[in-house]
Amino acid sequence: MKAQSLISSVPSLQPYKWYGKVSRVVGLMIESIGPVASVGELCYILVGKQNQTRVRAEVVGFRDEYVLLMPLNGIQEIAPGSLVEATGSPLEIKVGSGLIGKVVDGCGELLDQQKLPKGLTSFPTDNEPPNPLKRPRIEHAMSLGVRAIDSLFTVGKGQRIGIFAGSGVGKSTLLAMLAKNSSADLNVIALIGERGREVKDFIERDLGAEGLSRTILVVATSDQPALMRIKGAMTATAIAEYFRNQGLDVNLMMDSVTRFAMAQREVGLATGEPPTTKGYTPSVFAMLPKLLERSGTDAKGSITAFYTVLVDGDDMNEPIADAVRGILDGHLVLDRKLANKGQFPAINVLKSVSRVMSDLVNPIHKQAAERVRKLIATYEEAEDLINIGAYKRGSSKEIDEAIQAYPAIIEFLTQATDERMSFEESASLLMKQFG
Repeated sequence: MKAQSLISSVPSLQPYKWYGKVSRVVGLMIESIGPVASVGELCYILVGKQNQTRVRAEVVGFRDEYVLLMPLNGIQEIAPGSLVEATGSPLEIKVGSGLIGKVVDGCGELLDQQKLPKGLTSFPTDNEPPNPLKRPRIEHAMSLGVRAIDSLFTVGKGQRIGIFAGSGVGKSTLLAMLAKNSSADLNVIALIGERGREVKDFIERDLGAEGLSRTILVVATSDQPALMRIKGAMTATAIAEYFRNQGLDVNLMMDSVTRFAMAQREVGLATGEPPTTKGYTPSVFAMLPKLLERSGTDAKGSITAFYTVLVDGDDMNEPIADAVRGILDGHLVLDRKLANKGQFPAINVLKSVSRVMSDLVNPIHKQAAERVRKLIATYEEAEDLINIGAYKRGSSKEIDEAIQAYPAIIEFLTQATDERMSFEESASLLMKQFG
């Protein structure tokens, strides 16, 4: 049988290997004459003495008769006439349970430059989202271990949530809390465009040995080429998809989607796309839903996803924040004012929402959550009057009630990074105090 299959494959074999030649390098864009290749295909550029070193590059477009490539590594040794070899397929990574507890780069290679463990399976990085008609509805709550989220913004298995915040408001710390405390079978965390210094800080200080033991970390730092940062996001999503196909409930956390969009903008501008809103190219807004829709439920398992979005100057209506908010199933807004007051996680209750919470919780839980929101809204409306002493108690029953309940609400919403509370405990405490 094996011999027969080998014989049948003979007519399709290529007796020659075709190469192209580098003709020009502009910035990070490499132009070559040939080889025959398609968009998204992985190629190798042969450099160094006797062409011993191979630089990975991906076909990102065409200009007249030239093939446009962008490197996944550095371009230092590429010279005019360097040979370009087509592989005939897009980038694939090796995935399996042997990766759990490891840190990999955007191409799925171990970041400590060790060899990958044995027993891994090849898996493509660029996959289509599940068929909408084959996605089960989100019906089961996911215990995240963060009291404010579990009680007021209950997240379901397979839900996709955006975490919107400016720099330094506690996004990474919140992601680490979710990774350590959630009831998911596995965490896949992507650090896209992060500072190199912060990677080890996140692993050792925020995540810790306990968190890393059930996590696969994908890292593409800010110094790496734009295509490598894009591949980091794609690789992390592909790893999560692989384990979802095994029937697991996976937490996918990406920090940040904004830097993924910036990397795609670099690629788009280099290939000649026109800049549109705030310099972002049309391909950015085409890539975002393609990436974000890959998470969620399917017939076998679920990917519950958390995507952080950097908002410049805390502007919630900037283009990427606006586009992502329209795609996802809810958003958590981290407020700098709350962080400055020492409230962590600094979630702004009135600006955050979970779009599937009403399908996941009982009426008493829902009513208690709405009451907390109403009390916070009432307090904030009268806060200026209260602070300057212009409000007299007894003037309004609602404001009096809000003033009395506000300290308990802040205590309820504040949680230490090492404090853990299950979904059931959080819901029970909410209904007991504010039901």
